[in-house]
Amino acid sequence: MSKRIMVVDDSRLVRVQLGDVLEGTDYEIAAYCRSGEDAIAQYDEVNPDLVTMDIIMQGMDGLDASEIILKKHPDARIVMISSLAYDDTFERAKAIGAKGFVDKPFHQEQLLKVFEEALS
Repeated sequence: MSKRIMVVDDSRLVRVQLGDVLEGTDYEIAAYCRSGEDAIAQYDEVNPDLVTMDIIMQGMDGLDASEIILKKHPDARIVMISSLAYDDTFERAKAIGAKGFVDKPFHQEQLLKVFEEALS
């Protein structure tokens, strides 16, 4: 059975790239959200196995959205995907409870390895 992923990213290009990278794997994209607010609103309905979360988005950023989701769903598995790979951002993501961090641009092997670690 495939793992259901909620992709949270305001970039259409990243959503397309994730779809391409995950094609033929054990992962299926169950929902796309363009903002942190959308992710929070849809999380209960989608009930994903894993969330990929961009950091910089219009409105609420991915770190704040992740914190809210994890407060309500402590078992949520969130992987941050961002080009904003600063130490303080990485540390905050870990402190919030993110299960992994992937730098943009990403490639399939890197992404699948982080997903497997987040789900184990």
